[in-house]
Amino acid sequence: MFLNYIKNFFLKKTLKNSLQNLKNNVTADSVKSIGLVVDASDFNNTKSLIKELLSWGILPENIKTIVYYEKLKKSDGEIHPTFSDKHLNWNGEFSSADVNDFVNEKFDLLISYYDLEKAILMQITNNSKAHFKVGFSSIDKRLNHFMIKTEVNNYSIFTSELFKYLKLLNKI
Repeated sequence: MFLNYIKNFFLKKTLKNSLQNLKNNVTADSVKSIGLVVDASDFNNTKSLIKELLSWGILPENIKTIVYYEKLKKSDGEIHPTFSDKHLNWNGEFSSADVNDFVNEKFDLLISYYDLEKAILMQITNNSKAHFKVGFSSIDKRLNHFMIKTEVNNYSIFTSELFKYLKLLNKI
């Protein structure tokens, strides 16, 4: 428990340093592929969120999801790759191949679907190679290119606002 606190402290420190040197490179490309980072400890309707994205015309093969659990159980039966604090080493690097593949994939849009600042989730968003990042307004403003102010359980409002502004920005 205490070692997790120290590891989390070091991760927050390295994340803070990397956010100070952050460069925003936004491209004008349209959105075809979507990466979705979900905190399942606060939100457990990942399937409904994906269905909502599909209803806006996104193809299922263009959505890649990774789910965070505070306590990872073997019997979760999750169909998406999952990770927890155990997959993070002391250097702030991920030991899971699923997480590393997700971070290194170049998505057109990354949706950071969490509204509480957890260092491990913020590290994934920061390290992601996505061209355009969207998240909640309660998260550090330097992390995402676009923020939506709503609650995490209102996924239909979140997606409708997201696609409304993506149309305005000529991203879809």
